Amino acid sequence: MSEAETKHPRDSVFVWLVTNPVTTWWVRTFAARVDPWLYRKTNGRFHSMGAGTDGLVTITMTGRKTGKERSVQLGCVHHEGDILLVASAMGQERHPAWRYNLEAHPECEVQALGESYRARARVLSDAEKDEIWDLMREQIPMIFVYEERTDRNIRVFRLSRIED
Repeated sequence: MSEAETKHPRDSVFVWLVTNPVTTWWVRTFAARVDPWLYRKTNGRFHSMGAGTDGLVTITMTGRKTGKERSVQLGCVHHEGDILLVASAMGQERHPAWRYNLEAHPECEVQALGESYRARARVLSDAEKDEIWDLMREQIPMIFVYEERTDRNIRVFRLSRIED
């Protein structure tokens, strides 16, 4: 078997760039605050690290404790007309706050590249997650690193467009 055949996706330069401690700090302290605003204002064309892509969305939901609007920008996978989101929190031991907000208030606003719409979120069962997990790893290879960082069950959400 050649070296290229044995190379794991987590070993790519892109994955290292996105998951190293400096980038992780940048995302948590700066991008997490600026990107949802910037992404909405530019209709998904820009975020703090460059041009927008169809692999990113900003989700605006209701806070479960405060009742206030909360926005977060996340990597996503498009699947069967819906959006899949991974509640990885970059591999932290705690689940991300947005997970609890979507569970408490599943209706949300999605800002995707070039469009905004209402959606309803649903947590996938473990069996449903197993069916799409390889796709998630393929589309978001950082998941390999996040899985190594935590033992918790990383949840996946399916966002389905709400038709008016």
